[in-house]
Amino acid sequence: MTEYEAVIGLETHIQLNTQSKIFCSCKADSWNDPPNTNICPVCTGLPGVLPVTNRVVVEKAALLAAAMHAEIQPVSFFDRKNYFYPDLPKGYQISQYDRPLARGGYLDVPLPDGTTRQVTIEKLHIEEDAGKTKNDNGRRLIDFNRCGVPLIEMVTGPDLRSADEAAQYLIRLRQLLRWLGVSEADMEKAHLRCDANVSIRMVGADYLNPKTEIKNVNSIVAVKEAVQTEIERQIREVEAGKRIEAWTLEWDEDAGVLRKMRSKETEADYRYFREPDLLPIHISEAWLAHILQELPELPLERRARFISQYGLPEYDADILTGERSLSDYFEAAVALYPSDPKRVSNWLLNDLMRMLNESGKLASELRLTPDYLVEIIRLVDAGTVNTTTGKSLLDKVEASGKRPGEIVNAEGLAQVSDTGAIRQAAQQIVSANPEQVQSYRKGKTTLIGWFVGQLMRETRGKADPQLARSILEELLSE
Repeated sequence: MTEYEAVIGLETHIQLNTQSKIFCSCKADSWNDPPNTNICPVCTGLPGVLPVTNRVVVEKAALLAAAMHAEIQPVSFFDRKNYFYPDLPKGYQISQYDRPLARGGYLDVPLPDGTTRQVTIEKLHIEEDAGKTKNDNGRRLIDFNRCGVPLIEMVTGPDLRSADEAAQYLIRLRQLLRWLGVSEADMEKAHLRCDANVSIRMVGADYLNPKTEIKNVNSIVAVKEAVQTEIERQIREVEAGKRIEAWTLEWDEDAGVLRKMRSKETEADYRYFREPDLLPIHISEAWLAHILQELPELPLERRARFISQYGLPEYDADILTGERSLSDYFEAAVALYPSDPKRVSNWLLNDLMRMLNESGKLASELRLTPDYLVEIIRLVDAGTVNTTTGKSLLDKVEASGKRPGEIVNAEGLAQVSDTGAIRQAAQQIVSANPEQVQSYRKGKTTLIGWFVGQLMRETRGKADPQLARSILEELLSE
């Protein structure tokens, strides 16, 4: 039986998180705004207007290019990409063609099987977004708010070999964008959009079937499903003796099907030519050095360092470097508690992550600062509070902003380690529950957990659990 493999390349459009648009001063983020409220003569292409390039757009794009190991060009040009859609008021899009901001580069993508796929970048360029259309009971409504929103378009090489790999690439790209602070990368809000070019070939063959392009996918899960669906369709077509047509396809997420939109355009269809109203972008060595000052340690580099420097398991390191503020939080806490980084990691992964998920906050936004977390860990280490109370302190500190020790003193949360007091409470529980005592003494020793729970409730969770268990076992064995 013939075996086929997929050959996949992705085109991603990344909305930069600037305050204003790429060529005018209109507000860039219009997600919650009424239609056609953030527009001006420049971004709607009225006659006689002149665009002016937003400096911050260039800087954010160059920062991403550097993080992608791309070669930033000292001189790049804007071009007009000509096509006619209702949501493109000028009749052309200002983009970059043969002289983009950056060329080459790559992104390493760790895969679930432990291998790494290096995905090359053919080019990275900046451009403006078009508007959007909406069908409303047979009418086509147009919103120009997105016109002129700054985008980076990044085109990968045909390096991905499965729908799973395409999804992993997008996960790592989204992580990098947020890490650098250049984009919110929220696919549901179209901050990160992806078109997938898919083709197949026989395993080991040089010949490649024509590729199709999948558009309108707005989540990583949808990209994975759409690409897998197209791979399976192309294999069926080839095995039936049919020819793959170079179509542009639309993914219908609700129905889980691909539909033909049109024949795929070629670059010649866009009739590119230089944008006459904009000067070239000149990135001097001094300007580039200024931009690169903002380049942080990258996620995969930090992940490797967490494993080597702190002895963390790969699982811990992967989660802790999934988001930059959590990673920074961990490092700040370890600097205050250097003796056991794994213990700090456990508190973050088991408890702090719960708080972040429930609150929707970033680690940097918590009132529970790294020094407060370390103070809680040290209170547990010292036996001042037990582990249960320590965990409850996380929410108390976050709610009040007070120091953990202050809360312990004010609420009387210090652990009870007085043997006499615990023994007295244990004797009362044993006396009040003769049936459970009899069951325990007949061999149902798992009831010890129930007795410990009763004692902890009696002492409002303040008893030393190990001491409580020891005393109860002694009393129950009499």
